Amino acid sequence: MKLTDTSIRKAKPAEKAYKMADGHGLFMQVQPHGTKLWRYAYRFERKLKVLALGVYPVVTLAKAREKHMDARRTLADGIDPASRRKAEKKTANGDSFRHIAQLWYDNWKANKSARYVFTMDSRLKRDIVPALGSRPISKIEAPEIVAMVKAIEARGAHELARRALEIAGQIFRFAIAHGYAQRNPAADVKPGDLLQPVKVVNRARVDVKELPTLLAAVKGYQGEQTSLAMRFLAYTFVRTGELIGARWDEIDLDRARWDIPAERMKMDRPLIVPLARQAVDVLKVLRQLNGPHCEHVFLGIQKKGHMSSGTILLALERLGYGGKMTGHGFRGLASTLLHEQGWPHDHIELQLAHVPQNSVSAAYNHALYLPQRREMMQSWADYLDGLTQEPNVAERKQTRNVT
Repeated sequence: MKLTDTSIRKAKPAEKAYKMADGHGLFMQVQPHGTKLWRYAYRFERKLKVLALGVYPVVTLAKAREKHMDARRTLADGIDPASRRKAEKKTANGDSFRHIAQLWYDNWKANKSARYVFTMDSRLKRDIVPALGSRPISKIEAPEIVAMVKAIEARGAHELARRALEIAGQIFRFAIAHGYAQRNPAADVKPGDLLQPVKVVNRARVDVKELPTLLAAVKGYQGEQTSLAMRFLAYTFVRTGELIGARWDEIDLDRARWDIPAERMKMDRPLIVPLARQAVDVLKVLRQLNGPHCEHVFLGIQKKGHMSSGTILLALERLGYGGKMTGHGFRGLASTLLHEQGWPHDHIELQLAHVPQNSVSAAYNHALYLPQRREMMQSWADYLDGLTQEPNVAERKQTRNVT
């Protein structure tokens, strides 16, 4: 019988150590003093071996299974997992790309913003280190870097591919400066040498008169999760990156408020988003759709992680708005129409998280004009709903006298 988190948590120590099997050689060993150890038993060259996979709960059941599967793949390739582990540790403590990249990262992040540090950490862990990490940095040649960059480009992440090449170059320069390498192979290639040119597309948005048709199309979009995300984006007009990274612990449904922390904002300043009734309704539907235990509000494919950054744009393309509308376009429309409707410029700019880069920004208060912004956001949501319900509602809400 497969192990479960519940059975592991309930496992009590005994007078002697005992095993709890999960299958295919993976087991948990419960020690007399209560420590729970992950182990993988296997045979290599007819010899029984045991590989340590970590201590629970630092290494969760899911992570232990991931490590177990990786070891089984290694074994299937005719390599002893334990020997590979020793070789990797030896390299990691010396001149591996992984080790030098970590040294560079620790030095680089000293004066960077939390948001920038998080982004860099993600780029290193997702694409760069997995491709080059185990190699001695002095042995890496340009074709290996090209392969890493092309693999990123192959999934459509053109800008990320360019940045990965740039980051690799910075790491090699650091290695040269500290005596770990003699040359920088990343300098041997330029982005234009290996990356396909990408046409720059402006952040398009539909004309105001097309907005009712767009909103109706969004409402009828077949992907329920994406349709709800686009509707929520229209109601809140946040940046797409802020939307897809939304977490339930940032949202207070009772107070109808979304607090986006500074580290997730472009300007590294927190933002309060007052939620209109319609936005709260969308969130309640998502709560029922995805279950109460999800970390992120908008889930990715197969409910793993948060929604992809390209999901909104792809959905708009499928609706026939390719090159005509982007997720960012909702921000432009909101700014234009709210100004036309008579809402104060300062209220709109603060809700758009547009903070002037001057001495005034030092006194930035993300809770400023909150009651007025709450009224504005509700009026905005009512206006959008009116566009797809009553033709005259939009006309009635186009102007507003603000004292």
